[in-house]
Amino acid sequence: MREQRGAVIGRADEVHALADALRATGERARVLLVSAGAGMGKTTVLERARRAATQDGTAVLRLGWEGEADDARDTTDTAGTAAVPAGPGLVLTDPGNCLAALPGTERSRLRRAARAAGAEELSAFSEALAAGARQTSLALVVDGIDRMPRPAADALGLLLRVFRPRGVPVVMAGRPGPAGDHSRAQLAAAADDVLELPPLHPADVTKLVDLHLTRRFGHPADPAVAATVSRALGTLAGNPRATLSVLDTLDGRDLLELDGRMCLTRAEKQLGLGTEEAFLLGFGRPHAPPYPGMVETAIVTARVLDHADVHVDDAFRMTPSTGARALERALDRLITDGVLTADPRGLLSFAVPALAATLRALPSRRDVQGNSARYVTRLTDKLGAEATGRGYPRLADRVAASGPLLADSLAVPLLLAAAREEARSNWPRSARAYAAALHRLTPQDRRTRGVLHEASSLSLRYGDHGGLLALGKPLLALLDTPHTEHTSHTERTERTERTERTDDVGEPAGLSYVAAAWAWAALHEHRAPCADDMRPRSAETAARFTAAAGLAALGGLYGIGPLTPPAASTARHAPDTGPGHRRTPLPSPAELRLVAAAMGSHTELRRARRDLPPDALDDQTMDRLRHAAAHADLAGAFAAVLGDRYVAAPDGIAVQYRGMVRDYLAGNWDAALTAARRIEVRGRTHPAAGVPHLPRALAAEIHCNRGDVAHARAWLDLVPDTVTHPLAARARLAVRYWSGQKEESLEEARCDARQARKNGQLAGVERLLLRILSLAALHDLRQKVQQALEELETLHEEAATALTHEALLIARGIAHHDADSALTAHRSIRRRGDVHLSVIAGMCLTSITDDPRHWLTEALREARPLGLGRPFRTAVTRAAQQRGIPVPRLRRAQHRLTEPDITLVRMVSDGATNQQIAAELTCSTKTVEQRLTRLFQRTGTRSRAELTATWLNGSLTG
Repeated sequence: MREQRGAVIGRADEVHALADALRATGERARVLLVSAGAGMGKTTVLERARRAATQDGTAVLRLGWEGEADDARDTTDTAGTAAVPAGPGLVLTDPGNCLAALPGTERSRLRRAARAAGAEELSAFSEALAAGARQTSLALVVDGIDRMPRPAADALGLLLRVFRPRGVPVVMAGRPGPAGDHSRAQLAAAADDVLELPPLHPADVTKLVDLHLTRRFGHPADPAVAATVSRALGTLAGNPRATLSVLDTLDGRDLLELDGRMCLTRAEKQLGLGTEEAFLLGFGRPHAPPYPGMVETAIVTARVLDHADVHVDDAFRMTPSTGARALERALDRLITDGVLTADPRGLLSFAVPALAATLRALPSRRDVQGNSARYVTRLTDKLGAEATGRGYPRLADRVAASGPLLADSLAVPLLLAAAREEARSNWPRSARAYAAALHRLTPQDRRTRGVLHEASSLSLRYGDHGGLLALGKPLLALLDTPHTEHTSHTERTERTERTERTDDVGEPAGLSYVAAAWAWAALHEHRAPCADDMRPRSAETAARFTAAAGLAALGGLYGIGPLTPPAASTARHAPDTGPGHRRTPLPSPAELRLVAAAMGSHTELRRARRDLPPDALDDQTMDRLRHAAAHADLAGAFAAVLGDRYVAAPDGIAVQYRGMVRDYLAGNWDAALTAARRIEVRGRTHPAAGVPHLPRALAAEIHCNRGDVAHARAWLDLVPDTVTHPLAARARLAVRYWSGQKEESLEEARCDARQARKNGQLAGVERLLLRILSLAALHDLRQKVQQALEELETLHEEAATALTHEALLIARGIAHHDADSALTAHRSIRRRGDVHLSVIAGMCLTSITDDPRHWLTEALREARPLGLGRPFRTAVTRAAQQRGIPVPRLRRAQHRLTEPDITLVRMVSDGATNQQIAAELTCSTKTVEQRLTRLFQRTGTRSRAELTATWLNGSLTG
């Protein structure tokens, strides 16, 4: 029943259409065929329509066949059902005992006719149905015609085409059949109309997932769950049974509750169907059993595709000699039936990825690893390892999967040749080949250092942070390898010089470059790239990693990892004069200093900017840089400085957090919270991810502003007090204040602001100080207000940014009732785009200008998409009372006025009374009062006079 209830979601129109068809007896009777694939909810839709028609007085009978399985149809309300034969192989059932309404003679005639067989008897059965239809409304439903035996299908076709019972509507349901099925073709031809059930709309899939997870776990699903499940289902996306099957495979370990929503922690690649549904829905011909060996071949293919790209031609060439012909036939059948598909490049994949996940978990008799190793060995014996890698680079994945079955002496040259061959054409496979080669190479191997550099350059070029972080293990192994007695002083000196040189394309060579790339990737996953992680063996080695140490220090400033003392992160202040650094995604030392200086004073930023070419950055870019620093948006800061050189993986935490900040500023707080949940799931499940403290802090502040202190506290509890960025301090202030710690929270926030300034983290302190001042003014704590104002003025003198200027202007408006300053700030904020700060400025203007109603209305209008909760509503009510104005009521933009609404508004504007309107609309005065109340709410008016004025001035025209 759970499955049936779920399938009705998104099928209201279809249920209504079928119920209408069953109710359309007499001259309107017709034959309707419902066609849809397995799992689309045909039986459920048909049963719901039958119940609806029965409730309206239609006697709906079922027509099945002899030997039909009891569980093939719904029997939830068939107690006392009478089942009698109805022609060759057909069986008539009366689930609701509907025939009891017929006179006894007609009931007996119908049952006698139903027991007969042959064409003449079918004619008598049709006449008996028509006679019964003249006494009461009769209808027939036939479910599962795709499973109907040939004699029963032929009899049904004959009944509908030749002996169609007059006045009796018939609704059939079944899956599309093969082209050569004559009986099914006759049934389809007998139908007057065909209703095809389409896949569920994405919004309906979301409702289905919400309903299912709420029943199982007590919480609705995060919106991303439905999207992920649909992607895993591939061509079965929108299939209700397939969707529920995937959800049924999940347990508590696969889901994480955040913000009262269930978030998916299992990787999309691991989402599978239940075994029963996998064979019913996943194979292309549900009407026919799988080809012998087809399942085994599918299991083998699923396991191979799990770790390798396989071209359609390779798939046929790589079958083992034993049983090769049978495997080729099975593989051909999988492709023909659409179980496997090939993209324009010829690469194979499963049409339903969830089917592949299910198949991988099934046992197999085939030795996939050994087969790959034997095939590769045959090729290398014929061509040589390097030639095989260059000629067949797709084999690199199969080599990696072969593991110890292939010798390192054969595998490494093949992997390196394949990696270099595909570095430009297929970089993901090239990166995998480099990683597999490094897994086999020892630190003592002369090739290791060069391969590390090649792999890091490739991953940097394409923003592959996961690949860069995977290089950490071989890098550390190389650093931890002591010099042997066979390593001469000359060799060590040459190695050191190579580390500091640049190659012929302007990229720095050696381990320093690899270490910096590793640290760069770690920052983008919010991992702390501490220099200690590199464990250098000597001062000489540590000196090579100046760039990595600089990145680690930068992470501390942006809330990623511990703060590094300034002396430890000081680098050579050499200006960027050459174009070499512009050929790599890594920032140059001068660019790194600029991003770090964005957190500090204006003097530091100006000094760092002088180290760059004069035309490198304009003032607008510098504003974007300071803006990103204020929100600890490291990806945004690097994007501003590096421009087109900046390349980063879209699913990395830093890039996702950049999108979260963008949504936060634009007022799309629901999207920002969705991003926070997505980041949190990645931080807990992805092996490359670090700990996302800043997204947690921003989510806590959003919830606090919405009045949801419980969820805010849950997020903030995940942020340690060692995170010193002002954004985290802002969240702590909000949660502590609204938890009742009013004075303590203000004092602790002031300490946090001073500590941030002492740490050189000036960017973002202005918003913290403004919040302290606003809360202090709320309680008329004038000394604290003055202290916060003075600190803001000092901060603006140091930082001199647009953000500090806006905060200072609003603070002056609050502290000194300076309307001009507050108005200037509001205009600047609107241009820049910060919805929440614009609301704060609007509330300030409400308290101090001569037009409070206008500014309160503006603040309410801007605050609407934010979903601000009790704290904001309290502030609005207080401001309205202080200024002696009513709280503005805004018309809901999402509700358009209907024609009846417009008619009612016109009658009100013409001066009609409720009694007159009721007489005109032929309804009661109570109904008129209710409609007017709803109309007042939707238009933001409070009386007939206000509604009339709003209508006459054109405000309701839209």
